[in-house]
Amino acid sequence: MSYINENFLKLQENYLFSTVAKKVAKYSKENPEKDIIKLGIGDVTRPIVPACIEAMNKAIIEIGTQEGFKGYGPEQGYEFLREAIIKNDYNTRGVELDLDEIFVSDGAKCDCGNIVDIFAQENKVAITDPVYPVYLDTNVMSGRTADFDGKKGMYNGITYIKMNAENNFVPEIPKERIDLIYLCFPNNPTGTVLSKKELEKWITYAKQNDSIILYDAAYEAYITEEDVPHSIYEIEGAKDVAIEFKSFSKTAGFTGVRCAYVVIPKALKGKTREGKEVSINALWNRRVCTKFNGVSYITQRAAEATFSEEGKKQIRENIKYYMENAKIIKEGLEKAGFTVYGGVNSPYIWLKVPEGKTSWEFFDFLLEELNIVGTPGSGFGPSGEGYFRLTAFGTREKTIEAIERINKKYN
Repeated sequence: MSYINENFLKLQENYLFSTVAKKVAKYSKENPEKDIIKLGIGDVTRPIVPACIEAMNKAIIEIGTQEGFKGYGPEQGYEFLREAIIKNDYNTRGVELDLDEIFVSDGAKCDCGNIVDIFAQENKVAITDPVYPVYLDTNVMSGRTADFDGKKGMYNGITYIKMNAENNFVPEIPKERIDLIYLCFPNNPTGTVLSKKELEKWITYAKQNDSIILYDAAYEAYITEEDVPHSIYEIEGAKDVAIEFKSFSKTAGFTGVRCAYVVIPKALKGKTREGKEVSINALWNRRVCTKFNGVSYITQRAAEATFSEEGKKQIRENIKYYMENAKIIKEGLEKAGFTVYGGVNSPYIWLKVPEGKTSWEFFDFLLEELNIVGTPGSGFGPSGEGYFRLTAFGTREKTIEAIERINKKYN
């Protein structure tokens, strides 16, 4: 008998974004004349910048020659890209890293999901609530949770750390000991951030409890305020307790091209059940070499080009475009009477739904009455109920039109 991994049966029937897509597809089919504006999924809309396209075209020509052909590359990523990452993303912020502490991959989502492979099943896991669903679902799949409690909207065996208006979206340090802690800042879905002082508290907690922080910094390029760290390694001692995930998807529009990287310092250690220290970096390297053949040479040359002077300039223009969209959404919603969070250091806007509506009811209202698609907050966890996420990744004209529809309805 071919037995299945029964942990998959604990998962809720539908993944959040697939449920949204099905609802939109059904409504669109039934109402083909409607102009639906999609501000739900976090996908970009602006083309990949010319500097990256030029680098890709050059790489394509190169691998079409005998002397320039590339077969399997290093699983960890080509040195030229890892060197560019260290120089531009870390050295500029006073952070020193070695080449073998960088692992290039095909997406932060993949890294965040795959990282659980190297940790024991009995590890106690904490997630912020609301949260990006991948952190939770991959731990469910890996057997680190008990069954789902439908009344609470939570999985037993997972520690949920509330983030809401009452605590200013700053997650509180757990009172109990946690092994693996997921933090994402700028946060998806709330668009909020942690100051360096707040992040220092988590580093201290992790050191005191032999915990490991899994830090998703995929949206750091959108930070505008001074006291917000772009990397957890800007905090002293973080190399001893943290793994960092970063991506070219939202920074450089690589959502379809696929390129990201994970940083695992050699100072970071885990332990066997007997108490022996083991290098987390070495474990991940072994996992990468076994299960991954690396990101394509063409893609890595494109990623390298994001760090060229022209590439940086062009990408800054795209980020500025999206953040102007965020300002339009934030100010437009506030004008319409909504309470709004995020949109300052992040392309996500997190709003309180009108009194008397659930997150999904507000989703249906926006879709059916105003033909706007967003994401219901409850899909990100129980503390997301009563909230709603909109993204700034749409086009300027559609963003303006969406806000005009909302203001016409509420003013």
